[in-house]
Amino acid sequence: MKKYYFFDLDGTLTDPALGITNSFKHAFVHFGLEIPSYEKLCMFIGPPLVDTFKNELHFDDAKAAEGVKAYREYFSTKGIFENKVYDGIPELLKNLKEKGKVLVVATSKPEEFAVKIIEHFGLSDFFEHVCGSCMDETRSTKAEVISYALGVCGIDEAHKEQVLMIGDRKHDIIGAKANGIESCGILFGYGSREELETAGADYIAESVAALAKLSDKI
Repeated sequence: MKKYYFFDLDGTLTDPALGITNSFKHAFVHFGLEIPSYEKLCMFIGPPLVDTFKNELHFDDAKAAEGVKAYREYFSTKGIFENKVYDGIPELLKNLKEKGKVLVVATSKPEEFAVKIIEHFGLSDFFEHVCGSCMDETRSTKAEVISYALGVCGIDEAHKEQVLMIGDRKHDIIGAKANGIESCGILFGYGSREELETAGADYIAESVAALAKLSDKI
């Protein structure tokens, strides 16, 4: 049975669409760029910020760093709490905690922001650790964050089979594979079944209720 449950934050524990899309809009205005559709902006939810500016907007390193700074001008004061917890998540976390599971947040969002969000929504008591990226963009990939979380938890190679990474985007699945742990892709976030299956998710949960049922089996 799984003992450690690593949860992505954006699109898995909470729906951050309003805050993230508004933060990207702020960055687009900063550069004088046409603001994409809301649907397009929602596709930016999940990957590390710097990757989005480089891969989606084709910015070089310096311009991507400027983009991240502009994004955070809005996010750090307003966007961070333009967010909401998915229905059923508190009950799921409470149930897992009561069963003796160790719950950890593993997010590409800067750890400083992730801690504030978890505290703001009253989820702190459920999690042993909140692990995120660094503000200077080091430890930014999901693989690096998961590796960091494994170390914080003191999980060695012999016990990795006890860990499940749960997330809504391919980065969560790829990061889990890079660290030799199993993963569950969830479909109530921002990734599609095709994206998650192509990335190699070991399990797929269509809803919070389905995720709860899965946790009773593995």
